[in-house]
Amino acid sequence: MADLEDLKARLEAIGEDLADAAMEALREALESGERGRPDAERRLTQARRAVERAVHALDAISSVGGRPQER
Repeated sequence: MADLEDLKARLEAIGEDLADAAMEALREALESGERGRPDAERRLTQARRAVERAVHALDAISSVGGRPQER
C-alpha cells in the first residue's frame, strides 16, 4: 500500500496548495474592495473539498488492508 500512501500524501499537499490559493483569492478581493465571496475562492474551495474526499477514500482503503470497504 506504499503507492496509496504516496498518492494520499500528494493529494494532501495539493489540498494545502488549493487552500493557499483560495486565501490569496480572498486577500486580493479584499484589497480591491470587492464585496461578497469571490467566485475564484468558491471554486478553489470546492476543488479542495473534492481532494479531501479523495484523501478520505484512500484512508478507507488503507484501513481495510488494501481492499475497498463494502457499503
